[in-house]
Amino acid sequence: MSIPPLVYRENRLYRRVRRMVNLVIAAIALLVAAPILLLCAIAIAVDDGFPVIFKQRRIGRFERPFTMYKFRTMKKDDCGYGVSPTQPQDPRITRAGKWLRKTSLDELPQLFNVVRGDMSLVGPRPEMPFIVEQYDTWQHLRHLVEPGITGLWQISQRSNVPLALPEATLLDLDYIRMASPITDGVLLARTFSAVISANGAF
Repeated sequence: MSIPPLVYRENRLYRRVRRMVNLVIAAIALLVAAPILLLCAIAIAVDDGFPVIFKQRRIGRFERPFTMYKFRTMKKDDCGYGVSPTQPQDPRITRAGKWLRKTSLDELPQLFNVVRGDMSLVGPRPEMPFIVEQYDTWQHLRHLVEPGITGLWQISQRSNVPLALPEATLLDLDYIRMASPITDGVLLARTFSAVISANGAF
């Protein structure tokens, strides 16, 4: 596979503005979505008990590990480190989990990661350590920026192209090349239509 060259120059002003915007949007979103967060938690608890929050180590910027939060969508015994579901009929997914994954509501707790600074609203999707260990050298370039809740891969491919594949990493590098406030705004706007269509969401 031919890998386009990546020239990365950090724009400190952009990073400061993005961090401020991330904090404001994430805080407002958490306040507005509080009733939805509660309903999701109740649905999970009624369907499959506690815990309702799934915590997992992921790899962030400069390959620093962090704990990512999601609503639990799989059975408690299947919540370890493994390949993510690639089809809605995956037996590991709970009844409530199918609905949460289809609507992407399982991702809402990652707003806390944004507030903490582990993640950005927009950026490459963070991967599990055991998958990152299998990367080709060039794929580690995706860790030049903070991982995001949404991004180019998330809205254009999602589960249609597994994140570990080189094709997905190329999309991440495309984002890094053109990252800007305008790019982030466009990707956030496109996220809403991607969530509504639920294309590739399992």
